[in-house]
Amino acid sequence: MTDSKTAAEAAPGLTLNNGVSIPQLGFGVFQIPPEETRVAVTEALAAGYRHIDTAAAYRNETGVGAAISESGLAREDIFVTTKLRNGDQASPRAAFEASRKALGVDWVDLYLIHWPVPSQGLFTQVWKELESLYAQGLIRAIGVSNFLPDHLDELLAHSTVVPAVNQIELHPSFQQLRLADKSRSHGIAVEAYSPLGQGRDLENEVIAGLAADHGATPAQVVLAWHLGLGNIVIPKTVTPERMRENLAAARIKLSAEDLNRISALEAGGRIGADPAVAAFTQM
Repeated sequence: MTDSKTAAEAAPGLTLNNGVSIPQLGFGVFQIPPEETRVAVTEALAAGYRHIDTAAAYRNETGVGAAISESGLAREDIFVTTKLRNGDQASPRAAFEASRKALGVDWVDLYLIHWPVPSQGLFTQVWKELESLYAQGLIRAIGVSNFLPDHLDELLAHSTVVPAVNQIELHPSFQQLRLADKSRSHGIAVEAYSPLGQGRDLENEVIAGLAADHGATPAQVVLAWHLGLGNIVIPKTVTPERMRENLAAARIKLSAEDLNRISALEAGGRIGADPAVAAFTQM
């Protein structure tokens, strides 16, 4: 328990553009089966994580909520993110309430539009509803996910509240530098999903060499790179030992040269869907 507490205390916090603090290193539950989520989140909270990232589309919000409820931790000590499913963009308020009920919480810390789905033409309308929920205190911060520069431009032209976060695919071989820079230029924090390139980037010899130099795992080095760049990062694993290892990445301090060597691995290797055309409903 001492090690977990130490790791949790070492994990940095990041202040969003509305003053809300978010743990920079969180725990993602993408692709964790609903029946396994409760145990996984319970293990993550025991390891010291205080930021859990889920989504309506993952169909595991209930498991996340059960683990939080049973953890014995104060609700305000756990940062919870969930996301609006693409197929619910026409009814965002009802979708939010369904997520809140599934999670069993009075408020959500961060609520994101999961994908822009430009073919639907609804995301600016959705944002107005999120601004209303935010004003009511039901959400502590609102943001977007997978929004490209032109999507951000359109949203900002029709918004009152600037998104707090843009959660995007980001890892050493796919860094979306233009998008990340544009987000930050508006005060929008960058949050990385698939932060390890779904494991593909861990085999790179540069990362392996840095891991040996720092007495760390390749995953820890990549996560330390994210933290060093100021990214929020949400690695996923169902293995308790890996959970602890990932959280301990916050203790690793990479030099500017180390950061630059990893940043030089950009290869344009997108793994997920292209937000410019993605139009799945996430059913």
